[in-house]
Amino acid sequence: MRLRPLGLATAAGTVLLCATALAAAHGDAPRRAREGTVPAADLLAKVRTCDRISDGLYRTDAGSAPTVPVCGLKGAVFWQADLDVDCDGQRTTRCNEDRDPWYQDDTAFHQSDGKPLRADALPYVVVPGKSALWDHTAAGIGGGGVVAVIHGDQVEYAVVGDTGPKEIIGEASYATAEALGIDPDPATGGAESGVTYILFKDSRVSPVESHEAAVALGDRLARQFLAEN
Repeated sequence: MRLRPLGLATAAGTVLLCATALAAAHGDAPRRAREGTVPAADLLAKVRTCDRISDGLYRTDAGSAPTVPVCGLKGAVFWQADLDVDCDGQRTTRCNEDRDPWYQDDTAFHQSDGKPLRADALPYVVVPGKSALWDHTAAGIGGGGVVAVIHGDQVEYAVVGDTGPKEIIGEASYATAEALGIDPDPATGGAESGVTYILFKDSRVSPVESHEAAVALGDRLARQFLAEN
């Protein structure tokens, strides 16, 4: 995970707005996710209020004020933040040192064959590293856990694929951003706000690199989440 400076994040937001407008003008809207049977609105209705479980607040970018709590509900934790684009893992034509100033060739969690995850093919989410603020493992969140990522009226199921800085939150892979219609460019893309991450406790997608398995498990857990909260 990168420590994106606040100034660059603001500039990226401007680029994103311009790119979105240009795409709309040319009838080339980004691909939108259509996954599972649970509408985004139903999930968002359950996360309108926050029972904070973190011992403090997270920053969305290096240099920004800490404003984001980690919240708890039965069977899940959630936060609402931005989306910085993570391109770490296997080196590809879209994720490499030339495309991503913060590129790293590894991820905290690996595929079933031992290789790092592939950010431009697999929807995954980055969780903050363990700290006094919050320990994701103590909350039942581990590598390969399933996550519902919501942006607008779209739901994309992802896995917990990487860990990042201890005080920053709000990052997901190139493939997650692309599926949600967010500019996936690791240097200038992402979303400044409006992204909700619901992480289902004690879940694990197997194999972790199977997006189809993540969708199947995520949809089942999302329906269970709605029934229990």
